[in-house]
Amino acid sequence: MNVAYWIVAGLLALFYLYGGGLKVVRSRERLLPMMAWVDGTPLPVVRGIGVIEVLGAIGLLLPPLTGIAPWLAPAAAIGFVVLQIGATGVHLRRGDRRIALNITLLLTAAVTSRLATTWL
Repeated sequence: MNVAYWIVAGLLALFYLYGGGLKVVRSRERLLPMMAWVDGTPLPVVRGIGVIEVLGAIGLLLPPLTGIAPWLAPAAAIGFVVLQIGATGVHLRRGDRRIALNITLLLTAAVTSRLATTWL
């Protein structure tokens, strides 16, 4: 299970480090082509979501690596489940039915949370 956790959590962390990092550093105009929802969202909120994603990705990796506060890894994964539930709602409210990525990320985060609890 440990190898499975590192594979799934590593991929999830890479996705959120990249996506969150973009939200933190890019302008609204540069985010719009790939994230249409930022058009109607205040920029500080977009930046805040980016910071949360980056911190969550670190939370998936750092606690298991160091052995310090390992409960943070499943907490980060559960946080990503909650984040994707909200993101799916935003897409559906905007009339965007392309939620396959959100559902995939939600399921991946749920699996990561389950795998993280096996070594606690």
